[in-house]
Amino acid sequence: MLRIQGNPRTLCDGLTRRDLLHVGALGPLGIGLGDVMAAESAASQSPGLGSAKSCILLFPYGSPSTHETFDPKPDAPVEIRGELGSIESKLPGLRVCELLPRVAGVMDKVTVARSLTHQYPLHGVAYAVTGIPTYTPALETKARDLKHWPYVGSVVEYLDGRQGLHPPSGMPGNLGLPWLLNSKTDNPAVNAGVFSGFLNNRYDPVWTDFDGPGLHVAPKNTVPQTKRFKNPFGGTTPGGRFRMSPAARLSKDLSIERLGLRQSLLEQFERGRRDLDASLEVQAMDRQREVAMSLLTSSRVLDALDIDREPRALRERYGMTLFGQTCLAARRLIESGARFVTVLWDCFGQFANGAWDTHQYHYPRLKELLLPGFDLAYSALIEDMSDRGLLDETLVMWMSEHGRTPKLNSKPGGGRDHWSRAYTSVVAGGGTAAGRVVGRTTPDGGDVAQTPISPKDMQATLYHLLGHDPHTTMPDRNGQPHPIAGSGSLRPELLG
Repeated sequence: MLRIQGNPRTLCDGLTRRDLLHVGALGPLGIGLGDVMAAESAASQSPGLGSAKSCILLFPYGSPSTHETFDPKPDAPVEIRGELGSIESKLPGLRVCELLPRVAGVMDKVTVARSLTHQYPLHGVAYAVTGIPTYTPALETKARDLKHWPYVGSVVEYLDGRQGLHPPSGMPGNLGLPWLLNSKTDNPAVNAGVFSGFLNNRYDPVWTDFDGPGLHVAPKNTVPQTKRFKNPFGGTTPGGRFRMSPAARLSKDLSIERLGLRQSLLEQFERGRRDLDASLEVQAMDRQREVAMSLLTSSRVLDALDIDREPRALRERYGMTLFGQTCLAARRLIESGARFVTVLWDCFGQFANGAWDTHQYHYPRLKELLLPGFDLAYSALIEDMSDRGLLDETLVMWMSEHGRTPKLNSKPGGGRDHWSRAYTSVVAGGGTAAGRVVGRTTPDGGDVAQTPISPKDMQATLYHLLGHDPHTTMPDRNGQPHPIAGSGSLRPELLG
């Protein structure tokens, strides 16, 4: 039966014993025994804390419409409900878009949060996936500005390190696929949000890249568009390959042995410098070198990224699209011990924000490019993780920067514009509930009618499930402490 959760907010009031010992005690003020005892008491009232061993964050950049995904409005006027119908899902009472039949079949394994809301209808990734309290368009273009807060994956890696928790050798703690955000458009831009902000760039995600042609001619994005380009998110060949970024690959004439010798000499040369310069920047360089050496000398990540080792039938089940194959690679990374994996459905080709940013030609893009690939990939990931016994210990979160307007606009091909007053996120596994709907929107889908949830709340819940109390603090460059999820609070409605 469909259950819509209401408004109770039972919040967690303390740090775990492990957090205090490994995070607080390392801070400038230290932690006393009384604090530890209080934390133990609080932890006993925190169900789900640390239920997830790992996390896959699926981020559809550009912002999907909830009307054509998880919150259709079949009884609304046509200018609101649009031209696509809805179908019943495996969770009785929950309907999804008619072009998501396979997703409909896994709705009993997930929790749909239909009531996300915030005040920034911008492509501000940083607001959705960091604790930053306020946001402006200008800040989005300043990816390395120290005003930025760290990405969720960066925070997890930072806190894990403070607790002495490290991934297996050769496996970074914070990986991003298929490539750095917005780096594959005709006019690449460095967007904020997926960096380590004031923590230090040593905690930036380690990004892969992808070699493989697009097979699907992208539908039109805008009126002035003239270039017809082939988008790998619409289809790619079985020969497509993931690799590490160029900085993390050996040159053809450099063996592992020669690399080791060079590293030894470099360390001798720099030993004195380290003694004199212990700045954050130097620490970051050292950390980056450490990660690069680990990746270069270990086959763990490369083996996990080798999706051709999977049966062809399974690859096709995920969908022969870049998003589908990236989801498959993410599952393989989790099996190999990855802690935090980000999967982007990113822009590609002529226009930035061209992924799910459907201001124009909304339905052609949904029908030809977006929904079929999402239907295959997401459903396959949930089913595959479940069949392998990985879903119970892996948090899978689908979340974007905002939603889209309840009313269709009059632009060519129809479209929905930016809207952050009400949109949807979906979570599965890792201690979350299964077969649940949290929150409700108004009949037109334009506002939250029950249980408003902030993106910061989603972050807080993610940290909680990965074993970090959301009230844990981290220092900025001035040493000022900030709660890891900003103003966010744990949402018990999402927990199993």
